[in-house]
Amino acid sequence: MHTYITDGNEIYRRSFAMIRQESDLSKFTQEQAQIAVRMIHAAGQTDLSADIEFSEGVVSAARQALRAGKPIFTDVHMIASGITRKRLPADNEVICTLRDPRVVSLAASLGTTRTAAAVELWQDRLDGAVVAIGNAPTALFHLLNWLDADPNRPRPAAILGIPVGFVGAAESKDALARQAALLGVEFLTVHGRRGGSAITCAAINALATEQEILP
Repeated sequence: MHTYITDGNEIYRRSFAMIRQESDLSKFTQEQAQIAVRMIHAAGQTDLSADIEFSEGVVSAARQALRAGKPIFTDVHMIASGITRKRLPADNEVICTLRDPRVVSLAASLGTTRTAAAVELWQDRLDGAVVAIGNAPTALFHLLNWLDADPNRPRPAAILGIPVGFVGAAESKDALARQAALLGVEFLTVHGRRGGSAITCAAINALATEQEILP
């Protein structure tokens, strides 16, 4: 018979203690470190901290938006499913438009991927929202281009741009970091190829509440 820890809260406490011991969190503020710890926990890689970048105001901007009841837009349903609804401060709507019936024809007309085309359907409610892109670099590139095309277009309060992959992922995240200030948005990203739904959900769930241990 195997013996193992069965107390969920104790597992989290020990895990977060190990992460804080083994990761270099010195470049982060206390609030940023709390988010980073959750992201590292989701990745299972303590060296992730070197690639995480926060804009100065992203934590406060995202939390204010969530407290104000603004929606969360995601590129894929995996992220929408991974967000812990009970952590959201205002029963915030989580929106993924990937399965909208307009997306297939829109992608064909735009000559892009469905995840990128789905971004086009966000514009009516994008103002002041939180965006969480964790899979598709094309969705992040499309959003950046869309915002850059017209300074009068609505701006999200924060963009969590954490797509994963080998083609375009690192480049899209570098573009986010370079352009965010010019576009008037706050951002959080993980530079390089790493990213994905688990890390992105961890960031959103950590932003949604300041409690580090799940109840």
